[in-house]
Order: sequence, then structure tokens, then C-alpha cells
Amino acid sequence: MDGLLPLWKEKGMTSHDVVFKLRKILRTKKIGHAGTLDPDVDGVLPVAIGKGTKVLEFMVDSDKRYIGEVTLGIATTTEDASGDVVEQEVVAPNALDEAAIDQALATFIGQIQQVPPMYSAVKVKGKRLYEYAREGIEVERPVRQATIHSFKRTSPVAYENQVARFSFEVHCGKGTYVRTLAVDLGEQLGYPSHMSQLTRTLSAGFQAEAAVTLAEVAELQAASQLDQVIQPLETGLSHLETMHLTDQQWSQVQHGAVFRQSDWSVQSYPVACYYRDQAVAIYEEHPAKTGYIKPKKVLRTEV
Repeated sequence: MDGLLPLWKEKGMTSHDVVFKLRKILRTKKIGHAGTLDPDVDGVLPVAIGKGTKVLEFMVDSDKRYIGEVTLGIATTTEDASGDVVEQEVVAPNALDEAAIDQALATFIGQIQQVPPMYSAVKVKGKRLYEYAREGIEVERPVRQATIHSFKRTSPVAYENQVARFSFEVHCGKGTYVRTLAVDLGEQLGYPSHMSQLTRTLSAGFQAEAAVTLAEVAELQAASQLDQVIQPLETGLSHLETMHLTDQQWSQVQHGAVFRQSDWSVQSYPVACYYRDQAVAIYEEHPAKTGYIKPKKVLRTEV
């Protein structure tokens, strides 16, 4: 079995748990996922099976969409609802101007700098940040760049129990910490805050409507109907620019040829190379030869 599976990860399990259970259901070890989701987050988790794992690294680089909720008035250790409360401030009813919130949201559009949460998998000196956090140690964290395409409020502000909440939708690039967006937004508005809910609705081109749960996968597998939801590996490359090869170019690609960039009408790299409507290779800019491109990964040698 080879291909991609748009899985719906339910709350309460890690992304690793999902892969572990899928391996048992599908009786194969060659399974991986594109983009970890925290246990408290549900949503689209693209999974690769068999030869589909060849495109995992490119799927991780794709844009993501999320819907969620920000709570103003409470900050936590983890920047989400699972952490311990570290700061509180009463938010009086109608204390926030919704137009001001929308203006603050707009300031995040574009390239931004983020400091990863202490409870994250980023490594510092060979150790993951969450390992330091569990030991009660706070270390200096590397600033990372993130891209925010859109960040919008999708509900009125609700006031209850001395806090304020509202829903949001965000479209962002790889490596964005949505928890940190919620915290930084609260800081702009003058309140401690955290991300109180999050669902991923788009990843690697897969939308929520197409995703299936583990239970549904098990049912389809038992009925020998899993092919109804398995997608070709090309689906995971839909965000890349494409190059359709001639017969001669395909022959050269089969042998790992290096090309001049000027020979290809391509604007950005990496580029997915297609022959007879099948993805056969991924090419990237040559690190040692300016003006040349080389194969980053060969996906097929026969079509």
C-alpha cells in the first residue's frame, strides 16, 4: 500500500500515537506524518504510507490553516489550556474594543519573529525545550521567523468569569506557533492570554472535509475499501511549482542529471518534475554550482 492518507486526529492522543495505531490497523511499519499536532489539538494530520513517505519532507513545508480560540485574562506555562496558570488579570465586561482587536490582528500579517514556547520540541544544546521546562529550567530560546498570510477574528468577544474569549482563523506558513500568536496578541491588547482551543483545518493541501478518523480507517480496511481515501503522492506536492518533462529530459532525470536553470521555465525551487502526469523527481538549486539545479529526491525511475 502506497500513498497519502488525510487523517483526522482527535483530541487526547499524540501524533505518534496515531502512527502507532495506524501501523497496527494497516499492518505496515512504513508510515509517517507531516506536521505534529499537540495532544489537545484536533484536525488534519497528513499521513504517508509506503512510497508515499518519500514526499513527507515536502509536505511539512506547506501552508496550514487553523481555527481556534483566544482567552484574554489568563496566561499559562504552556501557552494553551493544558498548562498551569501563571498570571491572571480581570477583564471587565466590554473592556475590549473589537475594532482595536482587529487592528492588532492585522499587525501580524507578513513575516514575523516568534520565540518558541518553553513547552515545544525545539532543540537547544541538544535538548528539547519541553525537557528543560519539565525540570523547571528556562533557557534562552532562538528567535524564529514565521509567515502569517491571514489572521482574523471570527466571533464577537464573549465575557464570562472575568475573562474574554473570541474565535479566530489563521492561515500561516510552516513552523508557526499558533499558541505564541495568541500570547503575543494578548500582550498587544494589554492582557495575559493563552490559546484555549485549536483545530487544524488544512495541511499539505488536505482539507478537513476529506479527513477520516482512525475508526473510519479501521472500518474501510476491514471492508477492503481503503483505496477510497488513499491519495496519490502527487497530492502532497500540490504546493510546489511543477515542471513537465520532455522524453529527453525524463531520460536525463532517470540518470540523476544536473541542468542549467536557464533551460527550465521555473520561478521557484524546489520544483516537482512530472512525466506523463506522474511526479518523478524533486529538483533544487545546486548548492555548489550557481545557475544549476540538481535532483533532491527521485520519486520514480519508471513510469
